[in-house]
Amino acid sequence: MSSNGRSNLPEILARHEAELLADWLKEQAAAGVRRAGAPKESELREQCREFLNLLRTAAQGGQLDDIRATQWDDVREMLAALSRARGLQGSSPAETASFVFSLKKPLFSRIRREFAQDGQAVADETWIVTELLDKLGLYTTEVQQKAREDVINRQQQEMLELSTPVVKLWEGILALPMIGTLDSSRTQIVMETLLQKIVETGSSLAIIDITGVPTVDTLTAQHLLKTVTAARLMGAECIISGIRPQIAQTIVHLGVELGGVITKATMADAFAVALERTGRVIRRAPGARPS
Repeated sequence: MSSNGRSNLPEILARHEAELLADWLKEQAAAGVRRAGAPKESELREQCREFLNLLRTAAQGGQLDDIRATQWDDVREMLAALSRARGLQGSSPAETASFVFSLKKPLFSRIRREFAQDGQAVADETWIVTELLDKLGLYTTEVQQKAREDVINRQQQEMLELSTPVVKLWEGILALPMIGTLDSSRTQIVMETLLQKIVETGSSLAIIDITGVPTVDTLTAQHLLKTVTAARLMGAECIISGIRPQIAQTIVHLGVELGGVITKATMADAFAVALERTGRVIRRAPGARPS
């Protein structure tokens, strides 16, 4: 460190930029066999050069203990973009963080040369650089982990939406076949999807088929009732189908009141009721053979 207590990192980066860049690239090459999807050598060189320049500029502000400070905005932005890109290329958070951590050895080597006659200065400067690069390296893992979580959440949301399709069976009759567990978050999606379809089609009846729902407990029944109530507020009645014997026994055992909702064992039975409610009758065509 300099006599005024400021770090000499900006000066070290400026004086030894070319050497640091060359040694840093060697460190990354020696870290292991280059895997498929890793950045090309020219791309990696440009990323390293950009990071060194941004690091030097930010370090000139003197606030090396807080990478959330405004002076580090460009560094964080560059590392965030790099982390997201490498995550898409298949790099693990640890592999991405090594981009920053691998700069330690070249920098420590330059610090020892700069302060060869001052052991305390070597220790102080090394500690400052260690803390700084550790924080920047961990920041890349945070960004990449957050990006992965966002992708997973988005995929889960898309899967939920795909698993709750609303089908138009007939004019004024909708069907909502459900598969899997019905929890609070999914109930909200079911409700929004069904209500939107009711508005779009002007349907007056909706069949909620729970054949694919493995179990029905008190909470599941409450979620179903919420969906039915919401549909009623939109002027549509619901019929619940797929009531298997086990589910019927469970509902009775739990003492759950379905509030006068029509229930049927199969969707076919529910569809027949829906047709009757809308004033339609199905007749077999003359000469047609029974299936």
